[in-house]
Amino acid sequence: MSETNERDQLIKWVEGETKVSAAPIKQVISLLEEGNTVPFIARYRKEQTGGLDEVQIKAIEDKWTYAQNLAERKQEVIRLIDEQGKLTPDLEASIRDAAQLQRVEDLYRPYKQKRRTRATIAKEKGLEPLAEKVWRHHQVEDIRTAASEYLSEEHELNSPDEVIAGVNDIVAEWIADDAQYREYIRDKTFKAGTIRGDVKDQEKDEKSVFEMYYDYEEPIRSIVAHRVLALNRGEKEGVIKVSVHPPVDQITDYLGKRLIKRNDTAVMKQFWMDAIEDSYKRLIQPSTEREIRNGLSEKAEQQAIDIFSTNLKNLLLQPPLKGRVVLGVDPAFRTGCKLAVIDETGKVHAIQVIYPTAPKNDKKGAEKVLLSLMKQYPIELIAIGNGTASRETEQFIADFINNHQLDIAYIIVNEAGASVYSASKLAREEFPDLQVEERSAVSIARRVQDPLAELVKIDPKSIGVGQYQHDVSQKSLNGSLTFVVETAVNQVGVNVNTASASLLQYVSGLSKTVAGNVIKQRNENGKFTSRSQLKKIPRLGNKTYEQCIGFLRVPDGDEPLDRTAIHPESYSAAKQLLTMLGFSTDDLGSDALKQVLSEVNVKETAEKLDIGVPTLEDIMKALASPERDPRDDFPQPLLKKNVLSMEDLQQGMELQGTVRNVVDFGVFVDIGVKQDGLVHISKMSKQFVKHPTDVAAVGDVVTVWIDSVDLEKQRIALTMVQE
Repeated sequence: MSETNERDQLIKWVEGETKVSAAPIKQVISLLEEGNTVPFIARYRKEQTGGLDEVQIKAIEDKWTYAQNLAERKQEVIRLIDEQGKLTPDLEASIRDAAQLQRVEDLYRPYKQKRRTRATIAKEKGLEPLAEKVWRHHQVEDIRTAASEYLSEEHELNSPDEVIAGVNDIVAEWIADDAQYREYIRDKTFKAGTIRGDVKDQEKDEKSVFEMYYDYEEPIRSIVAHRVLALNRGEKEGVIKVSVHPPVDQITDYLGKRLIKRNDTAVMKQFWMDAIEDSYKRLIQPSTEREIRNGLSEKAEQQAIDIFSTNLKNLLLQPPLKGRVVLGVDPAFRTGCKLAVIDETGKVHAIQVIYPTAPKNDKKGAEKVLLSLMKQYPIELIAIGNGTASRETEQFIADFINNHQLDIAYIIVNEAGASVYSASKLAREEFPDLQVEERSAVSIARRVQDPLAELVKIDPKSIGVGQYQHDVSQKSLNGSLTFVVETAVNQVGVNVNTASASLLQYVSGLSKTVAGNVIKQRNENGKFTSRSQLKKIPRLGNKTYEQCIGFLRVPDGDEPLDRTAIHPESYSAAKQLLTMLGFSTDDLGSDALKQVLSEVNVKETAEKLDIGVPTLEDIMKALASPERDPRDDFPQPLLKKNVLSMEDLQQGMELQGTVRNVVDFGVFVDIGVKQDGLVHISKMSKQFVKHPTDVAAVGDVVTVWIDSVDLEKQRIALTMVQE
């Protein structure tokens, strides 16, 4: 097959897997091979891709990589079988037609060099010719008579039974290596088998976490991802024994119909029945169980990774509460609540500590400190971390606002990962003079002002919006989460004069080293006044400049277009458009320009400017709203002035809350008490809900009703369906 034909075949396979047509797939692959990044292609090459988004482009990239690996493995397998002189035209065609790696491995299995098995030992004893006669159907009528010809003291074959046992070992392995049989058995086990959980060591399950799996069984085909991962964890911790129960009779009947002939003698029928049973129980069933469990685990892990990625994306894209002076509070008991006042730019102005909670309960002293800070700084919002002592600290803050009749709100901030960041090398470099808890207070305040800029400093796995994240492939998880962060950062864009190195390294095309070089140049020479100055950054070559520059903004620079998402390659088209409409770059974002832009005939204008319609539409959006933040389209965070306790909750009570986490079986909602409430998937809508992500996302502000409260177990059940 020629290289062109093979490439077309692979593209056709990617087309089937992604449901994207061949033309844009070819364009995406070419653009990727030229060194373009996914965010750059999605934003600035819409004409070539037909407007595919980042997720679609990433899917094409992943499937293309798989297709290439599959093609390489096929070539390798064909070569290895050919070297043994066993490659037939039919076998080669079957390998080339295989659409999955599993199929290729099944076809290769009979030719794979094995470790010493019972079959290889039998072959060493000279029993392969007899096995061949039996296998070739059916040149042996009475195996006992035939076996007597193979007796050998040298090979310790002293009786026909020993010969028959050896032939059985060879035939059993041939049955197990047949690709067609394996495929059928795997499929039948998946469709008609069950997966069981049985208690193995209850003492290891002190909190009865795995109690529902002590005596548990369900069809393999219907088990959902979070139960697969729960069984895996229970097994890993030695609490549960997990097993697959296949439809054995159906499988052995299937093999019998294919291997036992009608005219076989009773002796031969018995031989085949014994060989089938041995092959299935000893060789096929254990490996099929492994394959089924691996398949379930891979699918479940991917589901967990997808949910984590979706949650992370929604968390990163929470709208920032810009332009406010914020007081960050990191709650604690014994060591006191650390306070940090930060201004609109995130700069730290004051650090304090108060002790309003047990054991000191110094509420008066704490109020005095807060009033002093309020007089010194125009604090507009108090951000309280949701960790230890959050409930008590929130009560104190709510009482403080009420007692002094202050026109100020507070917000509960998910502080997951704040302690990880605070103890990190990055935080030490940023705040060398602050203690760990003081850095946490700063981080909590900054998370309100710009969640994205603050959260990129933390390992995504520490942000706490997943399920079973420690049980999945860490390599796959890291790859997926990094892609999510990159997508979020590039969708929002980055102010090159205020961005941290943590934020810059996620910008399309920028490495950690180049991001550091940008910061170094900024520190040495002051603010950048134009995008073109970035060309002088060490290690930032022409290709990197092309990839990154559209996502980097210079808000108060010499060139007004530098504060927009318009790529410099389109500046001449943007300026031509402005001139055609009677405006200049000084008019960006003006009401007059917005009005005229809304009346433009896009198709005609694109032809006049000799650019694509998607590029023109993006240019027009940027001219109308030069500093538009896509996060402004998301629901605003919930601000509060009073506090509830679990004891205050009554069945049927209506509340507003913030979605903190989305999992397979529902969503956890922060309703302002210490414990997040669970809305089970069955209580999310009157309509059928396939998955909770179809209804709610992390950061959403939702209306819920109290379904039930269990004070002893500290559990709150919520519903999003009004009775």
